Amino acid sequence: MDRRILVTGATGYVGGRLVRNLVADGFQVRVLVRDESKLAGVPWKNDVEIIEGDATDSKALKQALNGIHTAFYLLHSLDTGKGFAKTEENMAALFGTQAAFANVQQIVYLGGIANDKKQSEHLASRANAGASLAKAGVATMELRAGIIIGSGSASFEMLRHLTERLPIMPAPKWVKNRTHPIAIRDVLWYLSQAAQLPTPVSGIFDIGGPDVFTYAEMMHRYAKVAGLRGRTIIPIPIHSPRLCGVWVNLVTPVPVSISRPLIFSLINQVVADPAKSVSAFISEPTDGLTSFERAVELALERSRDSQVVTRWSDATGNLSPSQKTQSDPSWSGASAFRDIRVMTSTNPIDEIWAAIERIGGVNGWYGSDWAWSLRGFIDRIIGGVGLRRGRRDPEHLRVGDSLDFWRVEALEEKVKLRLLAEMKLPGVAFLEFRLSESDGITTLTQEATFFPKGVSGHLYWWAVAPFHTLIFLTMAKNIVNSTSSQR
Repeated sequence: MDRRILVTGATGYVGGRLVRNLVADGFQVRVLVRDESKLAGVPWKNDVEIIEGDATDSKALKQALNGIHTAFYLLHSLDTGKGFAKTEENMAALFGTQAAFANVQQIVYLGGIANDKKQSEHLASRANAGASLAKAGVATMELRAGIIIGSGSASFEMLRHLTERLPIMPAPKWVKNRTHPIAIRDVLWYLSQAAQLPTPVSGIFDIGGPDVFTYAEMMHRYAKVAGLRGRTIIPIPIHSPRLCGVWVNLVTPVPVSISRPLIFSLINQVVADPAKSVSAFISEPTDGLTSFERAVELALERSRDSQVVTRWSDATGNLSPSQKTQSDPSWSGASAFRDIRVMTSTNPIDEIWAAIERIGGVNGWYGSDWAWSLRGFIDRIIGGVGLRRGRRDPEHLRVGDSLDFWRVEALEEKVKLRLLAEMKLPGVAFLEFRLSESDGITTLTQEATFFPKGVSGHLYWWAVAPFHTLIFLTMAKNIVNSTSSQR
């Protein structure tokens, strides 16, 4: 199709899947991303035009919006901490203004259902962002969804882990509130159809699946689909989303920075309003809306078969102080601590590389897993991401993947893998593996680097230094020794 489409948030959960669908539909697609390297390994990378820049930069937006007919606004500042609502509002206003200057015909925005008079800060910020987009005068179709059910979505991971880990669950009062879940495939259907509107459309439209029930009922239904025994949910007179956020942070892989705003939203009745139906402009999927049970089945199948296309953790907010480079941060005083281990082996380089690429997740960390688990637990206690994020695929990695409490920052097959730490730290940490081969000998260089921030950073390094031999030396040895062809 000759209609040029811009997708923001292309490294995120919904955006990454939408780009794939739009490319398959034959659209000319452009994406705006903060860091192009995060698209390495994405199958559609060579089929789109990539603009590298930040959505808070008017110059980057001007370049990205030039010649665009329809712009998808899928940006979210949920995990940027305090002040995220104002950040979202300002960012949306700038986007709308630049879209008007570029003569964009249509903006499509994915927000959250917000029909209660009293709204959570999260839902209110979503609504304000939509209003800010529309103020500039570009036709803005705001599609509002509730809980999105799909492999890798934050809402699904919360539901999944709460249900599977807690057969008996003391639950706050919000589990009795009604929700209106929708399958990710149906969300993508509505978004993809919005790219094909014959004329621009403005307005707020709610989208939801065929089922409406309470969060507690949703947990019971999930348990049945997953083949679990019936869950016992005991309502308790606690209504504090802050306290619940800490609890969810400990039980699920979703960190408190994301889980808490989502829980705040559950205080509201999140049900689509029939008066805001989008059916006048977009029909339902040809095979009908996906039932909750079928959506769960598909999500579990994708997770089991390692076919999760995108995950909630793909998009990064401010989980770490550095996202682009291993150069010394300006506040580090140019000091760095390093733990370097070098191992040699007669095993082929491709076998050792395969062992490196399998690290983390269900595969573990090649020894001392109890120590990694303890560090992950401590990280969860203090509000970090912990180890439960796991990995997207058990065998292969790509740049931008979350890997337990690390993120893949650089990857060159059979040459280098560099991980950036996203656990709570008084500084910035990297873990890098490098391979080389000469005269039939493969050399593995494993380097852990820590850039301390202030006195606390220095104290932290020396506090954990005694454990490095146990952890890092064991890991390097076991990576080399785990290969299939021992010599």
